Amino acid sequence: MNKLLHVLVYVFLLLAGAGLFFELELNRKRTELTDRNRMQEEYFIRIAKTVEKAEPAKDANFELKKDTSPVEARLVDSPDTENLLDEYPGMLEQTNLETYNWDNQNDRSQLRSVYVLDFEGKPVMDGNEFLKRGKGTEDELLSKLFESAKSQQSRLNSTRAALTDLRGKLEAVVAELNKLKPEARQDKVTIVERNEKIAKLESEKAELENQITKLKSQIDELNVEITSLKDEVAAAKDETEAAKEEVAKANKKIEQLKLMLKASIQARGDRVANNGNGVTSLSVGDKGKIVEADNDNMFAIVEFTDEAMNELKGEDRSRVMPALELGVKRPGFKGEAGEFVGRIRLRQEVKGKNFVICDILGAWEQDKLKVNDVIFAD
Repeated sequence: MNKLLHVLVYVFLLLAGAGLFFELELNRKRTELTDRNRMQEEYFIRIAKTVEKAEPAKDANFELKKDTSPVEARLVDSPDTENLLDEYPGMLEQTNLETYNWDNQNDRSQLRSVYVLDFEGKPVMDGNEFLKRGKGTEDELLSKLFESAKSQQSRLNSTRAALTDLRGKLEAVVAELNKLKPEARQDKVTIVERNEKIAKLESEKAELENQITKLKSQIDELNVEITSLKDEVAAAKDETEAAKEEVAKANKKIEQLKLMLKASIQARGDRVANNGNGVTSLSVGDKGKIVEADNDNMFAIVEFTDEAMNELKGEDRSRVMPALELGVKRPGFKGEAGEFVGRIRLRQEVKGKNFVICDILGAWEQDKLKVNDVIFAD
């Protein structure tokens, strides 16, 4: 009997030791599960703060107008445009949208509620198991978080697609800009060359004006000489026949001088006005319009009609551009001379085109010349 009691005592001691061991292990696991649940709860709260709770407003629109009109040698007041951001989802740019904030007692308590509770606070059974999905459970919060995360990921993918599309449009705009830059550089070179030609023509013009001044001086001197000769003729009328012969010779000399002077002036005038060309006038009517006017520097660029250019240069466009003077009018203008606003003198043509650079004659000015003023021959 004593042996049996000893055996039972040892068995109870072993069972008590095993129970103590399991109790210690259970406490350790309980502490581990508690710490794990607390850590998961904190990370759920932190992750929720990165997920947008509210959807962005879908009525956000942006405009970025691109000029689609071709680059031509004319001014365009209202070019054609297109909106590069017409299909751009502007809602993707909205920031500071509301996120989930579970860092409060109610939401923390719900994160710890695994089962659906009835009005008595007891878990609701779902068959043989406890019901885990429903109002007031952890699953409810995590399901909302999951759906919001899916929506946020969808917006992120839409943003990537929009960025790809926008990059394609940007590449197209850059390619177009890179194409236009060489043309712009060539245009600048052309402008510089034309400015040099204009400066050269201005120099030639100044030289011609100096020659004209010299000719006028010579004419004045000849007029003085003619006057002197006429005085001598008047004083010699009462002299002898010999004196009359000298007077006759003097008169003949005067006539010769007049003819020489007239021929010299005519020849120089023809060279200045026509530059060696036989065209001295155009048929009456409208011949073109002004496409650029610089009233400060007294020159304008005129676009002539094909018919007018044929009159000036011939059908084969081989003749030299004559320095003709033409009138300028402005339809609807009411000045002292009606629609007449001034006159111009042809100076330099633009090779291969119907454009001619002309001098503005200030002495005829009724108003400052403007673009679209009409050029006419009278």
